[in-house]
Amino acid sequence: MEAALALQIPLSAYVRFEGERVFLDSFEVTDPTAAKMLREADDPGRLVADMIEIGARVLDREHTGADVEFVRAEFERQARELEREFIDRARRVAERLDQKVDEAFGPEHGHVTRALQRHFGDESSVAVQHRVQKVVSDVAAQMREDLRRQFSADSESNPLAGFQRASLAVMKQASDQQAERLAAMTAELTALKVQLAELRAERDKQAEVAAEAERGAAKGRTYEEAVFEALDAIAVARGDDCDAVGDTRGEGGRKGDVVVAIDACAGPARGRIVFEAKDRKLSKNQALDELDAAMRTRGADYAVLVVPSEEELPARTHPLREYNGDKLFVVHDPEDGSRLALEVAYGLARARVLMARDDAGGLDATAARAEVERALQAMEDVRRIKSQLTNATNGIEQARSILDAMAQTVRTHLAQLDQLLSIEAPGEAE
Repeated sequence: MEAALALQIPLSAYVRFEGERVFLDSFEVTDPTAAKMLREADDPGRLVADMIEIGARVLDREHTGADVEFVRAEFERQARELEREFIDRARRVAERLDQKVDEAFGPEHGHVTRALQRHFGDESSVAVQHRVQKVVSDVAAQMREDLRRQFSADSESNPLAGFQRASLAVMKQASDQQAERLAAMTAELTALKVQLAELRAERDKQAEVAAEAERGAAKGRTYEEAVFEALDAIAVARGDDCDAVGDTRGEGGRKGDVVVAIDACAGPARGRIVFEAKDRKLSKNQALDELDAAMRTRGADYAVLVVPSEEELPARTHPLREYNGDKLFVVHDPEDGSRLALEVAYGLARARVLMARDDAGGLDATAARAEVERALQAMEDVRRIKSQLTNATNGIEQARSILDAMAQTVRTHLAQLDQLLSIEAPGEAE
């Protein structure tokens, strides 16, 4: 910041005051910078007024800074004197406080130390802990004596008397219930033994049947022969001819297991149905290819795939549902004892072949189709009820498994009871 301009007012200048306004006449400016600025200014009078005002403010600020420095120095001096006085007084108070603390809590002559030693020291006979220990010992001895008299008394004042009587009653009741349960378990065990013998006999029978089935399967003829026997019985009742052609070569191969010639027992055959028996699962395309090949090989008009269970049906197919108008899938389980589904499939295939012949003009096709639909609907009801019966049978088998597990639990309890009874009493051992 540049130094304030020095305006030299000659003695001959005239200074006049009116309120807060100052009037100057005949004064001279000798500062070169100020003279240059006034010479170049557009309004020299205004510039002179600014110079005077700015210089006045600078001088006033410098006087104010000098006063602040004086006050600061004076304050620091007073603070140093106050700090010295406070330190002296604090030292005297600390010395006095140390003296009083030593008089009260000194390790040898302190008033509080001597009082604590007298009331809580182990060497003092009037110490509090010794008095408390004596009082507690007296009270404990009195309580033991009171408890002994109360629990040894055979009266209502003894709280254990009722508990003892209740415990004995509960033990007797538990013993009686245990005896009843053992009697019931013995009866159940007898019934389970009888049922177990029946189950063993049934299992042995099933094992023999399975062994016979395995022997037949080893020859590769069991399921095909069962299907042929069922179809032969159905065909004879209708005057049809049924032949097992699994071992006979046809046109281009051995596809097809059974061929039925419709009305062949009374004259020329009016159509042919080929049956393919499979005891394994095929895909839908494979099954349809097998039936097409069987129809070509045996010159048949209709083809039926026979499987032993719904699990062996091709994926996403249903029993007794036609495919391509000349193919059908059916489930026939020889061990089930019923060939109703096979009869429905036989009748449907036979009706389709006869309705497709040229000489079937006198046949009421509408009535035949209605009867076919009613037969299929009735068969669907039979299949649904059969499924429900199968589920019920599975539930019975599960209940039988649970019953076997219960029987095993009963045997375990009986074995533990025998083990407990085999332990000699102490008097018997002597």
